[in-house]
Parts: sequence; C-alpha cells; structure tokens
Amino acid sequence: MIRKSTRAGIAGAAAVLAALLCLVPGVGNLPTARAEPAPSDKTSAKEAKRVDSVPTPRLNWYPCNDYDGAQCATVKLPLDYDKPNGAKVELALLKMPATDPDHKVGSIFVNPGGPGGSAVDFAASAPYLFNRSITGKFDVIGIDPRGIGSSDQVTCFPDARRQQRVLNKLDMAFPVKNKQVTRYSSGSEELGKACSDYGKKLAGAMSTAEDARDMDVIRRAVGDRQLTYIGFSYGTYLGQVYATMFPDRVRSMVIDGVLDPVAWAGTAATRDTPQTLRVPSGEGSYRALKEMLRRCDAVGSKKCSFASTVDDQTTLQKFDALAALMRKKPIVIDDVEGNPYSVDYATMISTVLDDLYDPAGSEPLTDNLSLLWKFSGLEKNAVAIPAADQAAARKRFGRAAKPYGFPYDNSLEAFTGVLCTDSMNPSKVSAWPPAIKQADPAAKYFGELWAWSSAPCAGSTWTVTDEDAYRGPFDKKTAGPVLVIGDYWDPATNYKSAVAAAGLLGNSRLLLSDSWGHTAYGTSACVNQAVTTTLRSVKLPAKGTRCVGDVQPFTDPQTPEMAQRRTQRVTGIDPAAVDSALRDHRMPGRF
Repeated sequence: MIRKSTRAGIAGAAAVLAALLCLVPGVGNLPTARAEPAPSDKTSAKEAKRVDSVPTPRLNWYPCNDYDGAQCATVKLPLDYDKPNGAKVELALLKMPATDPDHKVGSIFVNPGGPGGSAVDFAASAPYLFNRSITGKFDVIGIDPRGIGSSDQVTCFPDARRQQRVLNKLDMAFPVKNKQVTRYSSGSEELGKACSDYGKKLAGAMSTAEDARDMDVIRRAVGDRQLTYIGFSYGTYLGQVYATMFPDRVRSMVIDGVLDPVAWAGTAATRDTPQTLRVPSGEGSYRALKEMLRRCDAVGSKKCSFASTVDDQTTLQKFDALAALMRKKPIVIDDVEGNPYSVDYATMISTVLDDLYDPAGSEPLTDNLSLLWKFSGLEKNAVAIPAADQAAARKRFGRAAKPYGFPYDNSLEAFTGVLCTDSMNPSKVSAWPPAIKQADPAAKYFGELWAWSSAPCAGSTWTVTDEDAYRGPFDKKTAGPVLVIGDYWDPATNYKSAVAAAGLLGNSRLLLSDSWGHTAYGTSACVNQAVTTTLRSVKLPAKGTRCVGDVQPFTDPQTPEMAQRRTQRVTGIDPAAVDSALRDHRMPGRF
C-alpha cells in the first residue's frame, strides 16, 4: 500500500546563503556544446529480454492528498525479472505534471540518494527544485525504490520488539572503544542475519540493477522513448547503472555528488576491503575539514570563533588536540540546569560531518567546536563559561529523547538492503577494525565513521544475494549526454569519484565546482544553468567549465546573500529551497 509521508516545508525557504560568482564569464549565458551525435552502445539482448518481456503497465494516476497538483500511482513489477510471471513487488510513484502540457517534452525521473531516500517526496518538491523551463515542459516523476518509502518495505524482523534489540546495539555514531566495537559488531551480524533470513525475499531483490530495470519499464509506461534523469549522491550510482545497462535508452542525464561505481560495487581484487572504505568518502570529509580550518586560520578569530590564537598552533592542530582528548574520554558539560551530560568523540566527529554537508556550514561547525573547546579544559587562562554558551551546547549536543520503539522503522534496513546487495565485502565483521586501522591517513577521523556503516554486509552473515545485481563494466557510451558534477569540497562523495566516473562513461562531460556542502546543484548560477540546459535542451556545458559556489566560508554575510539572490534571479532556482529539499533526505554517513 502507498503510505503518506511528510515533506518539510520548503515553499517559504528564504535565500540566505552565500557567494562568489561563476568562474565562467557571463553566467546568464553559460557556454554550451551540443553533444556530438555518435553511435551509442546497445542494451544487451539479455537485459532487453528481461525488461521488454514485461507488458507495459497501465498507470492509473490519482490526486495525491498531501501535495497540490501531484498525481500518485502504484505499479506491480516482477520481483525477479528472470521470472516475469512470478512474485511481484509494488512500487509507489509520484508525478508533478508539466504545467504547460501543450509544449510537453517528456518526463524527468529523479532520485535524491540514500540509499533509502524517498524519490516520491523528492519529486513532490519539483516546483522548488527546478525552474519553469523544466516544470513547464516535463513531468517530474519519483519512484520509491523497492523496499523503500511508500513502496513495499523491506522488513528484516517479525516485529518492532525484536528489531529494537538489534538497533540498541547500533545506537552510536560509530564504535570507538573495545566494548563498543564488540557491541556494534554483534548488532551488525544480527542485522545481516535477519535480513538474510526473515527479510530475504525483498532484501535479496534490492540491488540497484533491479531499480534500473523498474525505471526502464516505467519509462516505457509513461510514453518516453528514452530516459531523462537526474540523481544525487547514491542516485548517481542508479544513474550510472541505468546508463551502462541501457545505454541506447538515455536521452539526457545529470549525476551530481558522484559515487565511483567500481569502488561501490567492488571487484575480486578489492572485495577484502569494506565497501565504505573503498569509496573515498572519508578522504573527502577530511579534505573539506582541513580546507575549512585553513580558511579559519586565514581570517582569524574575529570571523572564525574556533581560530587558534596561539602563535605556534594552527587551527587544525587545535582540532587535533580536541579530538585526541575526546577520543580518550568524553567532555562532560554541566549546564545551567545542573544536568550534566557527556559528548563523546564519535558524536563530535558526526556533528562535524553534519555541518560539512551544509553549504553554509562553516559558522555552525566552528561555533560547535568552539563550544566543545571551552568545556574541554584545554583553554589556557579559561574563564567561567557564560550561561548562553551552556544553553547553546545543550541545544547542539544534548541527547534528544529517542522515539518510541514503534511503529516499525525500516530506514536502516532500507539503507543496508541496497548497500549490501550491491557490493562485495569481507566475509567477517572482524575484518572491519583492522581495515580501519590500515585506512589511508588522508581519511583521518572520518574513515571509521564511513567504514562501519557497511559492517552488516559481511559475507558470512549477509548471505542473501541478488544474482542479477550489476557490477560492471561502467564504460558504455550512451545515446544521450551525461553531465557528471563534482564538488571540490563535498564531504560525502569525493570529487575524485566524479573524475573517475566521467573517465568511464563514453558520452559524458565533467563539470567541477568550487563549492561547499554535499552536491553542487543549487550552489551557483553556473551549476544550475548547466543542469537545466542539459536536462531541457540536451546540451552540455563547454568542456573545461568550472564553477564557484555562492557560499564560501567566513565571508561577509551580505556578499553571499547578494550572490545567491543573483543566482535565483538569473536561473529561477531558489538555492535555499534546493538545499532544504536535498538535506531532507540526508544524514551523516549516508549518500
């Protein structure tokens, strides 16, 4: 059954972020190049038979209760495309119809990432995500992938009581101390076993390849000869899988915040490295943090509250000292209400990553670190901590009350269902700690946060498999162009992955952006216009185009606000609304 879900209010989001302009002269007329027509690779006979043997489903659209103008539908598709007449999975769809149907071009399919994010909710935000040149001429369609959101949900436990016993073992940002490692490892093993036993029917059919097949059948059902698609974060992997499975069925595609597909899927040579260490997210996180703290040093304590004021200490060294202390023991904060609570190392690192996801995260990130520094005892000549700082610390770090143990929340199972069915991983959970210790120093602090999220995928406990999962190659030439966007300071999807993906896809163009936060769309007129033109007109930006985000750390607030208003005026896209819609589907350690 299709279920209602709540979308955060976006309509009133104000454009308050920030600022430099596009590196490309004349943002309003971003140079473009029509993709050169060239023979594309063909869909394999095996894949064509799988999807084309499924009768075109009839989509009975009806008004969605919660979303003005939106239309909803459900469709039942094969659980296993090798058995088209066998068991079915029900998927939920939402369509925001083109507002100028007389000039309609087709449909744009969207995915916000996750894995586990609701494409239904995301599509409902279309009026705030795209300008009128897109929403006027295209239906925007979101499909909640199998196992996720309002589609048939994967459930790995018979009831919430048994699920909660396992979730309690995983209730930490990531394990640090030996007892935590033991507890988290046990919970990971139990989750993997549960999804491979009670949840195996759907968990074993949740690979991204199945979602790509579903999307191709639904593309046909809405009457589109070829697919137009935009995906963010994990949604870029879905895009790449579709592009390599059905290369001649691509009209136009944009992938932003790109995952390296080879690292995500794994190979025989890399399977002994956990998937979320192969993907260089930890390296991207640390790279962004180092650059943020370098810029903090450059502007000093007047503009950056955490800036080092000691002559022989950089701000990064100040962070190192705070992190070293917190790794040994948590900081205890005794607030104005006399209710002491502690902030541990993993919580601090997770909070830093959360702030790095935000294009305007420089001030909250450094203010949070400044608060922890004041309570750490490391400050020389420390003074009494003001009540305002005590209140701010509780607001940011005080542990919120947990939700009730019901109703059943399958969000972790949805995430791992895709993650583990897609990828190769070590056999035992015991392989994770030594792999983390050997991780690239470039992933300092963040490597273990990312690594532990794939621990339930250990092959000896996650035993359910999808024999039709796709693991490469990822080097097909598509009929239509693919715009591959990398954000230099993306803390989740390292820009180097965009470089790698663009080097594989035969009809792609790499666009790099000097911008902050996770994904680049919405951060500048330069990126927005490149995305819009690619989707609408099947024209790529000129080769070598580079963009600069409106929001840059520690700048005069009026400067970024003016630039962001200009971006909205030039492109018709509200940067704050885009950021709000995307952040609704994200949490630290997810894609």
